[in-house]
Amino acid sequence: MKWTFAFCLLAMSFTAGAVVTRADVDDARYRVEPSAFPALADLPGEGHGVLIAPQWVVTAAHAAPMQMQGMEDDVVIGGVARKVKRVVIYPGYKKLPDQLITEALASGDLSKLSAFLASSNDIALIELVSPVTDVAPMPLYHGNQEVGMTAELLGKGATGDGVKGQDPSSKHRTVLRRAFNVIAGADERYVWYRFDPPPSALPLEGITGSGDSGGPLLSGEGKSKQLIGLASWSRYPPDHPFWKAWNPSRPFVEGLYGVIVYAVRVSRYIPWMESVMSAHFVIAEPNTSSRRPPGDR
Repeated sequence: MKWTFAFCLLAMSFTAGAVVTRADVDDARYRVEPSAFPALADLPGEGHGVLIAPQWVVTAAHAAPMQMQGMEDDVVIGGVARKVKRVVIYPGYKKLPDQLITEALASGDLSKLSAFLASSNDIALIELVSPVTDVAPMPLYHGNQEVGMTAELLGKGATGDGVKGQDPSSKHRTVLRRAFNVIAGADERYVWYRFDPPPSALPLEGITGSGDSGGPLLSGEGKSKQLIGLASWSRYPPDHPFWKAWNPSRPFVEGLYGVIVYAVRVSRYIPWMESVMSAHFVIAEPNTSSRRPPGDR
């Protein structure tokens, strides 16, 4: 069985994620100002995280620079550079071995990559030197009803559209874009959604791609927004048309309609996050008045 992942070719740079849009919708409709999500953290070079407490940012483990030993570069939140004290990687995180990537791409059989990524706990916390006082932290979703939610995703990474795929020449740090999708499934570690083509797609349907791993997946509207996921990895299912034209000697095309995108299931890791963060800097409390946003399917 052949499987492929947008993430796998990007694992060597430790990041994945961005906003790839509908081909029949003007890109300008996806662009938003940074004020649309002040709690977004820009990691050095590329990749994102989310401010969840005055002194803590959550991100995908594979997106955290320097991996296990912290970061020397600043994290930017609300346009301001914030010094990093340390990075705490989830104990169950497993870094994708380069050899596994090489073997999978050479053979065209990426089933082992599927199993590896599905079993990895791709989450990390970044502790800042000083508390952020000018941006409100994002509350976390504490429930288990993500499936069927219409979720909002944001990122500044590479872009493209569902017909041509992600533009390989697109930079991994561009302007902020916002798209929407419906959570189709969930397991212990991940929630996932599919990039549907028109006419079944949402008006501003989109997915994550390259350059924004750790970026947010949100539920709710306005002040009721909660963080439900972090951009992590993606795959083409075995019956996807991509495989009919698959040739290992050609460049890999990401972001085509039909791809399935996985995000870290934040609710599963809340006990760990609470245990890592000091009692003084607790995570933002969820807004229990609105567990599911209007328009959920």
